[in-house]
Amino acid sequence: MATLTIDKRSGTLYHIQWYENKQRRSISLGGSKYSRKTAETVKEIVETLLWYRHNIQIVPEKTVANWLQTAPAELLAKLAKVGLIAVHEKKTCQHLWEAFLNKKKDAKWKTLRGYLNCQTQFYETFSPTEAIETITPDRLLEWKAAMLTKLAEASTATYLKVTRTILNFAVDQKWLPDNPMRRIPIGSFVNRDKDRIISRGDYVKLLDACPNQEWRTIIALARIGGLRCPSELKQLRWTDINWEQNRFLVHSPKTEHHTNHRERIVPLFPELREELDRHFLADASIGNTFVIQDLQGTEWNLGIPFQKIAHNAGLGTIVRPFDNMRMSRSNEVWERFGPAKENLWIGHSEATRRKHYKGELSDEAFAEAAGVMLNEQHQARAKTHAIR
Repeated sequence: MATLTIDKRSGTLYHIQWYENKQRRSISLGGSKYSRKTAETVKEIVETLLWYRHNIQIVPEKTVANWLQTAPAELLAKLAKVGLIAVHEKKTCQHLWEAFLNKKKDAKWKTLRGYLNCQTQFYETFSPTEAIETITPDRLLEWKAAMLTKLAEASTATYLKVTRTILNFAVDQKWLPDNPMRRIPIGSFVNRDKDRIISRGDYVKLLDACPNQEWRTIIALARIGGLRCPSELKQLRWTDINWEQNRFLVHSPKTEHHTNHRERIVPLFPELREELDRHFLADASIGNTFVIQDLQGTEWNLGIPFQKIAHNAGLGTIVRPFDNMRMSRSNEVWERFGPAKENLWIGHSEATRRKHYKGELSDEAFAEAAGVMLNEQHQARAKTHAIR
């Protein structure tokens, strides 16, 4: 047990004393900044820490842990001096970000770029040198309000989600007792202002405005095949296309970390097959491994050349063109074939797939989607591809 005494002459100097291993130890709390209530609280903390030591308990209860997280550095130093705690360096916002990014160093570049963009926004409100304990719910709400004045709600929600993940990391590291974003609403990730349906008529205009067959194939794979561009488009090989069975294999880097969602099989829809046929039989594609060969080894900057095609087609600027082509195809497949096949062919999360679909698709479903039956004429055409 510890005792609390006060210096009678000053009336403001408190002493917390106890015996340990037959030696008297003490902590002095002097000056007007320490009230009697504070001194009594420190006395209770000292007794609790002594009990932990006696019972070989390493992790303190939440109340004590929270107090140690928010206690002034001077008090922590006094407790450390008498060996009741080990003082660790206060973690700053910079420490937090560096530790988190180091943990995620093997993430895909697009993901890392998102983290770095969030860090830039974060540092506009929170200084890199300030302690992470200053990241309070009130300040986070102020940061959210500031971002909403200059960014779309979807962008703001994305940055808040990343920040919540980083603060969860701080909690896991025992740097924070609780996540200050736990009760802060993130908002919507959907930005409908940039949605635009690319109709079948628009699709035909885009094809007519393409400079070559490779670009016709790119647009067909995005608008009719529903591929994510460029991530799924760049990995598509000619060996992934099963001409005879009216389907092709899509490798999906975005969902590969989900169980059984590394790849999916998509029908060779008639309009898509038409463009792939032309591309496959063109002299320029002979000996190529990838369907889109010319862009291999580049940064796949599809936006600028696509906008030129869109303007030549008389469609003006199309914001997020590949997302909107994929969305337009998703709507069509959902309406014609139903939610189960749309989830499988367009590529959704496993949770969505389980919710809407049971079992596997039949060969007839792929034949129906491809618009052909496996008749003699089609089989002969497939053999031609096999020979080549």
